[in-house]
Amino acid sequence: MAELGLNEHHQNEVINYMRFARSKRGLRLKTVDSCFQDLKESRLVEETFTMDEVMEVLNGLQAVVHSEVESELINTALTNVLLLRQLFSQAEKWYLKLQTDISELENRELLEQVAEFEKAEFTSSNKKSIIDITKPKLVPINEGGTTELLNKEILRLQQENEKLKSRLKTIEIQATNALDEKSKLERTLQNLRLNQGNQQDFIKTHDLNDLENTVAALKDEFQKTLNDKTENQKSLEENLAAAKHDLLRVQEQLSMAEKELEKKFQQTAAYRNMKEILTKKNDQIKDLRKRLAKYESED
Repeated sequence: MAELGLNEHHQNEVINYMRFARSKRGLRLKTVDSCFQDLKESRLVEETFTMDEVMEVLNGLQAVVHSEVESELINTALTNVLLLRQLFSQAEKWYLKLQTDISELENRELLEQVAEFEKAEFTSSNKKSIIDITKPKLVPINEGGTTELLNKEILRLQQENEKLKSRLKTIEIQATNALDEKSKLERTLQNLRLNQGNQQDFIKTHDLNDLENTVAALKDEFQKTLNDKTENQKSLEENLAAAKHDLLRVQEQLSMAEKELEKKFQQTAAYRNMKEILTKKNDQIKDLRKRLAKYESED
């Protein structure tokens, strides 16, 4: 049994996580040390400080260190959640349900044992022996573990195999019945062919007569349709010619009506007055143009 009560593979995984945690812890401690060093180099440049100045320096340092420690604690908690997520995901693939005991996380004896294990693992090549952890390991709700799961899977496969065998037997019976039915149908078809051989000539003659009658009827119907189409076409052409004549007559009447209307409008007093006004305006425009041309030539 390994020193933490785990097998070799799992103990190596624990060591890898400890190595990761130690590196993160070292980086955060260096950050805290740099906070103090920055304070010494930037603020502690005078020989004497007042009480208010000392309080201001300490408050600033407290805020920086508090922020760094809080950030590290949050990051550690989130990292542990990701680690648990990996373990639970792997367990769910085997249909396992893991259990955790939060109270064991504050067990001082176990914490000291883990601390001794870490110290021995990372500070010395000769590992110190640690008392085996006697607390029960986390087990799946199904007490049989993976063995019980495998047995259930085997039982399920056996039951499915029996169902497949029963189904195969039923299919074989159905196939045999189908072959028998096929043989009966083949014999019946052969008998029908023999009976049809005697009636074949009569059927051919009868079918030929029916076909000739059908072709003659279709020919008559086609000729009748063609004649009807010709008559309809002539009627449409006559109607179209009559419509054209009507259209020309209407257009001529409209033209005459327009000329008559224009003639009547020219005879009205309003038209004559308008014409006189336009004539006067044209004369005035001609006179203005002559005057304008005269002034332009003088310039």
